[in-house]
Amino acid sequence: MAKAIMLQGTASNAGKSLLAAGLCRIFRQDGYRVAPFKSQNMALNSAITADGLEMGRAQVMQAQAAGVEPDVRMNPILLKPTSDVGSQVIVRGIPRGTMRAGDYFQYKKNLISDVMEAYESLAAEYDIIVIEGAGSPAEINLKEDDLVNMGMARRAGAPVLLCGDIDRGGVFASLYGTVKLLEPEEQARIKGLIINKFRGDVDILRPGLGQLEALTGKPVLGVVPMLDVDVDDEDSLSARLSGRGRVGLVDIAVIRLPRLSNFTDFNPLERMEEVTLRYVGSVKELGKPDLILLPGTKNTMDDLRWLRESGLEGAILKHAASGGGVVGICGGYQMLGRTVSDPEGVESGGTLKGLGLLPAETVFQGEKTRTQVTGVFRAPAGLFAAMDGVPFQGYEIHMGRTVSAGDPLVAFSTQTGEERTDGLAAGNVWGCYVHGLFDRGETAAALVNCLLKAKGLEREAASVDWQAYAQLQYDKLADGLRSSLDMEEIYRILNGER
Repeated sequence: MAKAIMLQGTASNAGKSLLAAGLCRIFRQDGYRVAPFKSQNMALNSAITADGLEMGRAQVMQAQAAGVEPDVRMNPILLKPTSDVGSQVIVRGIPRGTMRAGDYFQYKKNLISDVMEAYESLAAEYDIIVIEGAGSPAEINLKEDDLVNMGMARRAGAPVLLCGDIDRGGVFASLYGTVKLLEPEEQARIKGLIINKFRGDVDILRPGLGQLEALTGKPVLGVVPMLDVDVDDEDSLSARLSGRGRVGLVDIAVIRLPRLSNFTDFNPLERMEEVTLRYVGSVKELGKPDLILLPGTKNTMDDLRWLRESGLEGAILKHAASGGGVVGICGGYQMLGRTVSDPEGVESGGTLKGLGLLPAETVFQGEKTRTQVTGVFRAPAGLFAAMDGVPFQGYEIHMGRTVSAGDPLVAFSTQTGEERTDGLAAGNVWGCYVHGLFDRGETAAALVNCLLKAKGLEREAASVDWQAYAQLQYDKLADGLRSSLDMEEIYRILNGER
């Protein structure tokens, strides 16, 4: 049976996911078979496994850091918010319906057996399980039937490392307050504290570290700097969505929809030196990009209404009418069509007029499509015509069916060997359901080269092996943690010596 160690945080976005990935990488480098685990994840970034099941993107990233195939057992419960008060509940990779927060709070006790079955089967196959908590263990209103923080630590017999984010301020109060709000037996399970996302001279912190240790009775195991590593983000708290990266030769604007999902689709484009990639939420921010990307969303109809009310629909139509490029992925593709209908009430019911840039109609259905795919572009048009024949890999994850009399944009094989087509192009506008299109280097380069050519620039973007790039980032992350954490003490904690 595997040994376990758990990372909890003082709040969401304290850096638990990144620290867990780094520990996974370190343990793998040290010769152990290691797997990540997060019993319950709330995020709109998800992916499809090799057996067609859905799991959180953060655990996919951690599995890659551990050098193992992503497995839905690593994230047995995924909550995908569909509104401010409700989420789609996905258990062991399969949707079980949409629930309001209060209903799920009552229902979750029924899922403890699913969580433990997943955990125990993983623990039987690996040497170490790195468990990630969610939010904060000191959310005392949510402690009943807890299955993701101290409740999970107790069931797994896992020691806990508690991390706090110093970049947002108040880290000493956050760590102290979190510890003191816990029950004595829960406090005893915390074996060390980690201060994360530090900028500056650590010597200035040392007097505070000593006081914190005296007040909590817990050792500080390290001060982790703000690491310059580039891995996929968990959710919409990502700094990517509000910051600006490098200034490149082509300007790509991603519409920041309220229920934006799978924005990791565009991370490879952001990493290319020829590209400026921006997330925009208003007409003023949009400006005059070379390409507008409409991303996936967990609620197409509500986000389509928002697009209309914000004025961005009109700006996108004006951009397309002037010959600008527009690309929609999944929910964004649905919005580009003529109509979006929801006769079964999968989202909010009724029918909405789409942007009308593609001759297609979408109807929502209760059954979710989940599959990995491998294929090629075969009918791009306009400024994207040179993408004809370009290969790609990705995955489908959606609940709508889109029909059109036009020629499909792509042809692919699913993981079960089914041959299918998808998507549509009209002029300088195209869309399809496939997420992860640009994870393959030649696909991202082909898109950017079309934009460079349209601007009359002779430069060509290089095809980058993004999988190899990711592996270098995981090694860089491990190096950063080894230099800032007391790994000898962490191994002692893991081995039950503390």
